[in-house]
Amino acid sequence: MKNTKLRIAWIIPNVFCYLMLLGLSIWTVANSEGFEEINRLSLYVIFMLLLFLVSVYGSYRIWTWIKEGKI
Repeated sequence: MKNTKLRIAWIIPNVFCYLMLLGLSIWTVANSEGFEEINRLSLYVIFMLLLFLVSVYGSYRIWTWIKEGKI
């Protein structure tokens, strides 16, 4: 294992990004009726989609860096 501290420094924010996605998803589902009333549900769904894409891309980059031996 090369640069364990560097791996942890990249993986921990990625895990928090997934936790933030989970929290935003639960919060959006819990408040979906209110968001529909004020026409903001689509905005929060877009935020969730973008956060999901950022999380997956971050995981992919970390995985490729580990595979290439950079971290």
